[in-house]
Amino acid sequence: MKETAYAKINLALHVRRRRDDGYHELETVFAFVDAGDELEVSMAPQDKLITVGEFGAGLGDFAENIVAKALLALPRAQGWSVTLEKRLPVAAGLGGGSADAGAVFRMVERAAGLPDDWRARAAALGADVPACVLSRTCIGLGTGTELEEIDSDLAGMPVLLVNPRIPLATGPVFKAWDALDRGPLPSGNVRKMASEGRNDLEAPALALVPIIGDVLTALRASNAWLVRMSGSGATCFALYETAAELAAAQALLPAEWWQLAGRLR
Repeated sequence: MKETAYAKINLALHVRRRRDDGYHELETVFAFVDAGDELEVSMAPQDKLITVGEFGAGLGDFAENIVAKALLALPRAQGWSVTLEKRLPVAAGLGGGSADAGAVFRMVERAAGLPDDWRARAAALGADVPACVLSRTCIGLGTGTELEEIDSDLAGMPVLLVNPRIPLATGPVFKAWDALDRGPLPSGNVRKMASEGRNDLEAPALALVPIIGDVLTALRASNAWLVRMSGSGATCFALYETAAELAAAQALLPAEWWQLAGRLR
């Protein structure tokens, strides 16, 4: 089997409060790009993970990798050998590891079906994993695991992802959040929520990795409909009305920045 681990972006990410359990109460709009990491599975005597691709060397050993944890979380008749082509940068705000786990869940679903409690099993691996299993536009509440699927009026829109090739861990960004509640997600269709929403983690991420500001400035200088940082950074995205506008913007960006062009699913 083969499966794409679709890159996740947050069209809006509102941090409402810090919870007593140490996590944060979120309101976010998850969306997914039609490109990402690629996984291929073959049957094996025991589970095995082979990592290749531009960012494959940056992953930990098998036992610590989220793909291995996803395999352990789901019942199967025999072992799987998984080859992971790591195309998405690590610690980049794109849910890369969560997307990889989501792809494993979808392949297990095709092969044997998922247990009724798959959402809880996915959430135990990470807050973004349930959304990444679905890989469809949805609103995420709570820690991001309470999902409401919605039809997107942005499906098919050209999207450009740009990362300055600087990893940024999620924990320090949340820790640097100023704890101010700036209000809920706006109501309406996805376009309205995206255009009138915000990313409350953008300011703390900028304080930690100032070059994010250079990426945002470069994208805002293009004819983008919307420019925003995704998740906890450092990846930023730009949405365009046409593929030609995206291509023109991409041609002007520094060659050393990582880029991925696609369309919203």
